[in-house]
Amino acid sequence: MATFTILFWVKRNKIKNGKAPLYARVTVNGKRSEIAVHRDVPILQWDNTSQTLLGKTAEAKEINNHLAIIKAKLLNCQSKLEARNVTITAKTLKLEYVGVVERKRMLVEIIQQHNNDIKTLIGHDYSKATWVKYETTKKHIVEFLKWKYSTTDIELKKLNFEFITDFEFYLKSQKNIDVNTNAKYIKNVKKIIKDCVAKSWLEKDPFLAYKIKTKKTERAFLNEFELQTIQEKEFTIERLAQIRDIFIFSCYTGLAYIDLFNLTPNNISLGIDGEKWIFTNRQKTETASRIPLLPKAIEILNKYTNHPEAIVRNKLLPVPTNQKTNAYLKEIATACNIHKELTFHVARHTFATTVTLTNGVPIETVSKMLGHTKLQTTQLYAKILDKKVSGDMQILRKKLQPLQQQVEIKTGS
Repeated sequence: MATFTILFWVKRNKIKNGKAPLYARVTVNGKRSEIAVHRDVPILQWDNTSQTLLGKTAEAKEINNHLAIIKAKLLNCQSKLEARNVTITAKTLKLEYVGVVERKRMLVEIIQQHNNDIKTLIGHDYSKATWVKYETTKKHIVEFLKWKYSTTDIELKKLNFEFITDFEFYLKSQKNIDVNTNAKYIKNVKKIIKDCVAKSWLEKDPFLAYKIKTKKTERAFLNEFELQTIQEKEFTIERLAQIRDIFIFSCYTGLAYIDLFNLTPNNISLGIDGEKWIFTNRQKTETASRIPLLPKAIEILNKYTNHPEAIVRNKLLPVPTNQKTNAYLKEIATACNIHKELTFHVARHTFATTVTLTNGVPIETVSKMLGHTKLQTTQLYAKILDKKVSGDMQILRKKLQPLQQQVEIKTGS
């Protein structure tokens, strides 16, 4: 139940000829709006307690009558808002009183504008993939509104905790979307709603009491045997051999598909050690990646130096579209008898685990090459394999061996 009060007060810092302007202050749940009364009153005759102008003069009677009318109008505005099921706030009461109808802000309309802004900035502040993700989020919201409310849009002010939990349930039950993908869509909505709160379009954030649920997943990567199997496989079909090489290049550099696709000869320079390095910026995070090239990666680059497609497009490698690449990777996995879905995420994880960390490269160095802004992100990619654990423990055993021998000598065992 909203607490609603009306207070008339004199603005004493604007006194002129002994008079000051009178204002009505509307307070709803602690938040205020002020409305000009359009009357100046003698400050010595104004009584704060009774909220009236003292005396029996014609001026006092007219002003007190005017204040009573204003109060009645404000109470009537409250009733009208309640009848229209509009949330009563100090702002909505003032707008109703002065005759201004506040434009309803609709959720899907806001999401569409947000997505249009992102689309305009593709190639500058955002990638096309980001825009696609928000467009998919909008599609799910529209379908959810039809399913739950039989409507195509909903007023922003009607969003609440129940709306979010219902949306989460819809994605799980009707779309069969897993927990982590579900969380991504809800995070997208949360980001847009947070902007609305910042713009004062929404008084309360419906996400305040909501906790986005995720679960840890095992990130797939290739072990040494699988990596070697793909490397050594002979392909008679040129397109498969080409995609295999590009995939292996990613396994030895940790580059994502889009960053590989964008590589040009200008991205190759000599590093601080005089060896060839890749200097690039990750499209996803716009962070710098500096990657010393391993022999296998250099071998693949040399193989495609004069490839017609790469030369025409001024690219380092002849990388086809993502759709074609993923289709060909499925064929490669089948041909190599590997029961894992080959993707460039897998290649990137393989670089972090099998190629680097397992061979003693510090996680801080791996993080830098992957272009991560936080070490925790690298820790999600990097699996400490049994081989690395075994090697580290062997080193520890050798260090502890002299100490153990000293103990045995002292105890006489």
